[in-house]
Amino acid sequence: MKSKIIISGACLAAAVAIAGCSEGARTYSDAEYIMFADTASVNVVLQGSETFSVPVISTVTCDYDRTFGVEIVDSGSTAVEGRDFSIDANTLTIKAGENRTDVMVTANLDNLSDMDTLHFNLRLVVPDAVKWDLYGDQTKVSLFKVQPFDIENFTGWCMVTSSCLLELPGLDNNGVQRLIWTEKGQEENTVVLTNWLHDGYDVTIKMDPSDPAEPSVTMDADQVISNEQNVLGQINADDRIYVEESSNAYSYFNTCRNSVILNVRVYLQEFGAPFATLGYYDNQMEWVSDEEADRLVKEYGMVKKGGPSDTGAGE
Repeated sequence: MKSKIIISGACLAAAVAIAGCSEGARTYSDAEYIMFADTASVNVVLQGSETFSVPVISTVTCDYDRTFGVEIVDSGSTAVEGRDFSIDANTLTIKAGENRTDVMVTANLDNLSDMDTLHFNLRLVVPDAVKWDLYGDQTKVSLFKVQPFDIENFTGWCMVTSSCLLELPGLDNNGVQRLIWTEKGQEENTVVLTNWLHDGYDVTIKMDPSDPAEPSVTMDADQVISNEQNVLGQINADDRIYVEESSNAYSYFNTCRNSVILNVRVYLQEFGAPFATLGYYDNQMEWVSDEEADRLVKEYGMVKKGGPSDTGAGE
């Protein structure tokens, strides 16, 4: 699995220093420090990849093994040892000729909720002589659970809640929510949002699951979401309202909730040139089952926009 470790420049420079211990010595040198690679370690937990490492480094290499302890600090932790996670051993060894070892942590995936981020603190048990006051002897370890990415989970019925519809509802909306039909696009990991914000206008988004810690969503520019007359009541430019991903805010998806947060810029053009920006808007999209879609129609009066003909779409 992928463990995202934040390493400070000064700490990394110290870690690669190769000032060795005195030959034959069995005591710590005054120039030697042992510490966690940094004071924060953020880790994604996936099914089948529940184990991750927390690096411990030394500023020097030695010609002998160095063994010391590591302990869990209960104070300030939200994760519970034995319930949420476990560490492989309370003893660590930096082997001769090396300047790194790792605390191996195994998360108990079944006990982690889908949306919570838990954390616990680790402390190194080393002689005071090798503690670097600048960095201390502790680190905060965070872990959160994600589900494996499957593009099929982002197809079918989707409930859209859009701040754009609050300001620019157009003639075909009477609220900030829509129930739309979505399909896989032609390109890998793309989804077509049919009738996204306005009837008759589809847009495509692309999902990037390569980094489970930062799953991102992108959108090509110059996609059309409506005509001007429908939304603005008049024609100001070329009678099209365009959308693209926002440069002001990050867009991402969540595999536990099967949801997307899409931040966009809505704008006008004339003869292919910029004309006006109508605003920056956030859009929350949550994929629901056929049964849930039917419930939203029955209990909340939502209207299905598009979809298979046998579902009662377009009512």
